[in-house]
Amino acid sequence: MTYRSTYQAAATAAPAIESHFERLLQAALLQGGDELAPAPSIRVISSVIDVAFWASLRKEESRSPKISLAYLPPQLAGQPLVFEERILLTPYLLTKLAPAVERSGIHLGIWDDENGDLYVWGTTRSIPDCCFVLEVIEPGLLVVKHRRIKGFGKFINVAVLKGDEIKIIDEDSKSLPDCPAMLTSLIDYNSPTGWNDSVNMLVQLAASMRAHGHGGILLVVPKDNDTWRDSIIHPITYPVTPAFDELRKLMEQKVSGPDLVHWQEEVNRTVENVAGLTAVDGATIINDEMELLAFGAKIGLSSNGGSVEQMLVTEPVIGNIGVIIHPSQNGGTRHLSAAQFVFNQREAIALVSSQDGRFTVFSWSPCEGIVHAHHVDALLL
Repeated sequence: MTYRSTYQAAATAAPAIESHFERLLQAALLQGGDELAPAPSIRVISSVIDVAFWASLRKEESRSPKISLAYLPPQLAGQPLVFEERILLTPYLLTKLAPAVERSGIHLGIWDDENGDLYVWGTTRSIPDCCFVLEVIEPGLLVVKHRRIKGFGKFINVAVLKGDEIKIIDEDSKSLPDCPAMLTSLIDYNSPTGWNDSVNMLVQLAASMRAHGHGGILLVVPKDNDTWRDSIIHPITYPVTPAFDELRKLMEQKVSGPDLVHWQEEVNRTVENVAGLTAVDGATIINDEMELLAFGAKIGLSSNGGSVEQMLVTEPVIGNIGVIIHPSQNGGTRHLSAAQFVFNQREAIALVSSQDGRFTVFSWSPCEGIVHAHHVDALLL
């Protein structure tokens, strides 16, 4: 019996998600990809979202499920753990299996049988490019995502669903003037990036900042320009001398084969170390070669510039319209001080994580002549 979706947002979002995966598969084939996951149909997308949504509202031993579902057959899953008998996909089943698969990197494998019914065949840590992944973050909050084509690091988010709210990521945002490279990396599945890429490393730092949940500011300043010091109150609470350059050294390494996994583990540990410093009150400062310069720094008014009076706020989702507001309307002290820093230091960018999960990238827009605040939490979930 074919599953019928009753979660209205699932049916509403499914066509846009199907189109994304069709374009993704075509792009991967043009890049010479092989052993690619099949593109999911509208029926599969809406059914998986529906089951996951209702499962997210249930509890097992007072705990809400946190699960990741991947749509692929077992033969594309590397070395999967395969159940002796496949099990029909239902909210009840997902709730029961959730405690076993809630750790990061474990996916429940989903496929359909000859009758079109979806079932769970086992678990896997390995998924191919273009694989449809649905992650349950918290009750009622779901994210559709996939691995970037021939790349490492943060998955590309396609859609975020929270209750009746649907956010479809706008792929065209990467083509807009003044779009920061970090934002492009979060959106553009067609551009392979490796761990030894400074932009992708910044994405990993942002994801780690958001994950620690304390909130924080990360300022990224030019390597060969010290004018940023004019916007920092001295003495700096925790200066780092000499600059901590472990991330830069890791990016310079050329590794492959068996060494690659160990290298990525080292990158992960170093990223978490640096991102953890942003939980300390004040701003953490790195340069654009990923060298740590200071943390706990207080942002002040530059002697060479005035106060920021307005900024443009956008979110890279379909239907979003940018608005110009006073920076004080965008958030608390962190957001205001980050906007002020970028207003005075226009070659820098500022990443701000809130305790509630909101994440903003501040950059200067030469085209608009204004500070641009990009709300990117939908890309980092």
